[in-house]
Amino acid sequence: MNGLNVTTAVPCPGVVARPLGLPRRSDIHVVMPVAKQTVASSDDVGLIEWMAAVANHRDRQAFARLFDHFAPRVKAYMRHLGAEAAVAEDLVQDVMLTVWRRAEQFDASKAGVATWIFTIARNKRIDGIRRERRPEFDPNDPALVADPEPDIDTTVDSQQRGAHLREAIAELPKQQAHLLHLAYFEDKSHSVIAEELGLPLGTVKSRIRLAMKKLKSQLAELR
Repeated sequence: MNGLNVTTAVPCPGVVARPLGLPRRSDIHVVMPVAKQTVASSDDVGLIEWMAAVANHRDRQAFARLFDHFAPRVKAYMRHLGAEAAVAEDLVQDVMLTVWRRAEQFDASKAGVATWIFTIARNKRIDGIRRERRPEFDPNDPALVADPEPDIDTTVDSQQRGAHLREAIAELPKQQAHLLHLAYFEDKSHSVIAEELGLPLGTVKSRIRLAMKKLKSQLAELR
């Protein structure tokens, strides 16, 4: 930034100065409606001269005038786009810092000063929204940490319980075993089972209760 401190060197009425770090992004040109009342300021000769002074001579006084002129307008624009007050203030600092760093990229034959600056502001807001919707990957997020591998005793015990369950189900009458399979392995509701098998709902419920009672008894014998 060539030693320029935006937050202390350039006062901005109505905008709270906050510490800044250099932004790490490339401009993303995405279509977003621009508030007409925000960008209606004419790009008079003075604005173009200030931009030229910043671009060609790194003129701090000219930049201070640009800052005073655009910072309140950019903040109002950010608020219009839904940014919280604190977020809008930070975005203003980011936008004007970008203006200082990239002033030489401004081309008066292609766009006015206001159009150029508000395009930067729009892109900054779009980037912020994208970060809110898709936060940066955090490898230390507990939700992303894999569960520890079960120890050998736990694995063997689980396998034995599974084998006992299969044996107990095999001992049930086929009709009861089928009902348990539909209810607990295919996760179907009793009403769906009744409809599929053409049975009264009460019959399905009573048969599943009877099957579960027999299953518990058989599992107790296998232990």
